[in-house]
Amino acid sequence: MTHPTRSHLVAASRFVINCARATEIRDRTTWEPLTADALQMLHTTHYDADANGYDWIVTEDERDRRRSPYGHAFVVSAIAHAHTAGVSGAADQLTNAIDIFETGFFEPAQRLFRSERDAEWSPIEAYRGQNANMHACETYLAAYDATDDPSYLSRAVAIAKQLTVELAAETDGRIWEHYTEEWEHDFSYNRSNPRDQFRPWGYQPGHHLEWAKLLAQIDSYCSETDAVAAPWAIDRATALFAWATTYGWNDSDGGFYYTIDQDNEPIVTDTYGWTVAEAIGAAAWLHRQTGAPHYAVWYDRFWTYADAYLRAPHGNWYERVSRSNAWVEPTDGPAVEPGYHPIGACADGLHMVVE
Repeated sequence: MTHPTRSHLVAASRFVINCARATEIRDRTTWEPLTADALQMLHTTHYDADANGYDWIVTEDERDRRRSPYGHAFVVSAIAHAHTAGVSGAADQLTNAIDIFETGFFEPAQRLFRSERDAEWSPIEAYRGQNANMHACETYLAAYDATDDPSYLSRAVAIAKQLTVELAAETDGRIWEHYTEEWEHDFSYNRSNPRDQFRPWGYQPGHHLEWAKLLAQIDSYCSETDAVAAPWAIDRATALFAWATTYGWNDSDGGFYYTIDQDNEPIVTDTYGWTVAEAIGAAAWLHRQTGAPHYAVWYDRFWTYADAYLRAPHGNWYERVSRSNAWVEPTDGPAVEPGYHPIGACADGLHMVVE
């Protein structure tokens, strides 16, 4: 592989996951060595041995050396998927990456992960966010899937309960994005910047759907072991899916509003491709776990919408479309979507077809 001229930690990690999924679903002979190469490139490009952490963005001329919990969560996920795909040495890398992730960001008192640090691991801000923790939960599920180690499943369950049960009880079951250092809801953060790429103000239907998917996965994994229990998970999954489809789905034009205010009214009405992909995954896993036929109806509806409005001529999905489903020019923000979400939707969809 050619060394990239600009590499974002999340995109590089997601590319590893893409290759690993292809190894599992399609052709191991072709894709396993590509997964190994992609994982090696991720490490070679982004790992800072002196600080024992992964740099956020690397270009030919400079390095953005921020330590991001969101980014490190995806590094762990990438290694976990590579391990599942059979990449040699990934098991040891997984243990090391989880140690870096937890040592750098985990706060035992809150049982959650803190926000960004600088290059030398000093705190940058008091902000705490649910998004990085949602991906930490996803990361531990990937690690459990790769190793069958119940301690990883237990950690995923603890994060999920804290965010989707304990903290969500204060917001009528909905999941707020932004918190203070003490993990109190911060309803003023980014109030004037509702279109922020990573930290928009408001409730995000896409993250409610993503949590619904993760909780359905937790329900599935916990049913396979006596070591970890989460009897509340499927009820919360169904409630989050119901809220997202009730208030987030655009009944007239299709697609999901990006953000919703505290009165359940839309703020940013564009549909992002990743939201629909997560909806597909949520519907697939909820149908698998409950057998309820309306999830199959939603599953077909989401794919019909994606095929009509999100699929670009080259096969990937558009980043976003307007409320009327017109293509919107990509932002100038960091490119972190190497086809990861559409591929993930296809992988999750296999649980509808195969299981």
